[in-house]
Amino acid sequence: MAARSASPDTPPLAKPGMTLVRMLVFLALAGFLAFVLYKQITPAFLANPGLNGLILGVLLIAVLLAFGQVTRLFREVRYVNAVAAGQNPKERPTLLGPLLPAIAARREGVTLTSTRAHLDTTAVRLDEGREILRYIAGILILLGLLGTFWGLIETLSAVGSVIGGMRGGGDAAVMFDELKSGLAVPLSGIGLAFSASLFGLASSLIVGFLDLQAGQAHARFHNELEDWLVSGEEQAVATTAIAARPAPEHDPAIARELQAAVDRLSGVIAEGAGGRGATQAMTNLAEGIQGLVQHMRAEQQMIRDWVEAQAARERELKQVLERLAREKVN
Repeated sequence: MAARSASPDTPPLAKPGMTLVRMLVFLALAGFLAFVLYKQITPAFLANPGLNGLILGVLLIAVLLAFGQVTRLFREVRYVNAVAAGQNPKERPTLLGPLLPAIAARREGVTLTSTRAHLDTTAVRLDEGREILRYIAGILILLGLLGTFWGLIETLSAVGSVIGGMRGGGDAAVMFDELKSGLAVPLSGIGLAFSASLFGLASSLIVGFLDLQAGQAHARFHNELEDWLVSGEEQAVATTAIAARPAPEHDPAIARELQAAVDRLSGVIAEGAGGRGATQAMTNLAEGIQGLVQHMRAEQQMIRDWVEAQAARERELKQVLERLAREKVN
């Protein structure tokens, strides 16, 4: 997911309000569909109200957990945005505990070397918070299969009882009528035996969508936080590299020429000579100075080229990291 473009008046982190809206809209659509199919769903639910009620109860718990995973980001977002605005919030975050020194340093325009390691820790915390949702999605499917097997076992037992209770040696037509009337009840209930699978799979579908939305909200939060914390890192690296680069060494030949010209000019002035001698000395001095200036300009151009190359490599590395993050989210 692409990070937002930063501006002085825009908070670095966006609130996950749209994620909550999508989750609520999806639940509303699921509820509307259940209302439309009320007459078909009610007999299926009453076929095994205990197990089906358990499935719906687990679904309700999963819904609350999914909303909790998203709403807990509001505190973290408020804290970071307040720090970025120059405030000193009293409310401390829970997920960003290891990042508090890095956030405080970022407000001063400094990026700590341990920031990326703490960002990885925060990503692990966010992912661990959704593990229970994935587990519940699997549990709902297993509960549905359990209800199906339960219904099939009861149906087969009823069929066996009907067949065992038939009297032999009678008229074939009478025996067929007895078999048909005896199998009417178990065969009519075999369709309802799959009601638990229906509720289990539908509930797992809902939990999967909510987990997907929570994962996208967590990924966006982490990406925007990473962009904000390390936004000044490229400039810091370039500045540090330039400062650490040794001063350019001037050409010794040019330095010797310049020194010789200065010595000749000093000698001419000291001896009181004028005319052509002083003019020649001044000319030599100007040539030496011009050569030194050209050499210094060449060195400055080399430094600029090196800084631009470093910045280009940093941008390519950032693009690779963003692409990997998007592939991980997808």
